[in-house]
Amino acid sequence: MRVLSQAVNFNGPAGNIQGVLDTAETNLRSDYISVNCHPHSLHGGSMTNKVIHTVSRSFAGFGIPSLRFNFRGVGQSEGEYDEGVGEQSDLQAAVNWMQTQYPDAQLLLSGFSFGSFVSALAAHQLAPAFLLSVAPPVMRFDFSTFQQPDCDWQVIMGTADELVDYASVETWVNSFATPPGLTPMNDASHFFHGRLVELREIVENLVKPHVI
Repeated sequence: MRVLSQAVNFNGPAGNIQGVLDTAETNLRSDYISVNCHPHSLHGGSMTNKVIHTVSRSFAGFGIPSLRFNFRGVGQSEGEYDEGVGEQSDLQAAVNWMQTQYPDAQLLLSGFSFGSFVSALAAHQLAPAFLLSVAPPVMRFDFSTFQQPDCDWQVIMGTADELVDYASVETWVNSFATPPGLTPMNDASHFFHGRLVELREIVENLVKPHVI
């Protein structure tokens, strides 16, 4: 299914938020929305990052309107980096905007690296129907306040991730009374170099039970 990308802007707590809305050219659905969070703002992370671009368009391929956006201080989004705290408010604003565009739609939420930290901490309040965490940086950020949401939660990790230790993520995942699903990608690096087609297929397979 062909996916179209449209530039959007909306108000956030620190000012303008810049985004891109990925939508299917045909068979656009109104029962689900997807909001997707990019990697670290101070290390080149943005909504054009190839991993979150792949994830967002994977959702859109099912006909689901899918938003990726720049956190405060990135691109044309106003404000300054806030260590994941203000970024949770940015995410809330993004979800609110999408819910205004598509009322009564169920939320599918994803994040990559730093974005998975932001989306995980905000998930309990946002109450998504599905949470996808790609390479959650559990040893780099404080996940101690994370409350596991009452939804299907899936984690994707490269076993050769050079920035986030795979074994640490596996231990963290297994520490929950009801662990999330963990999909390892053997020998994949943090940015899934050369593995984006495989990543897209994994995302599609994880999302499919919810939307088909």
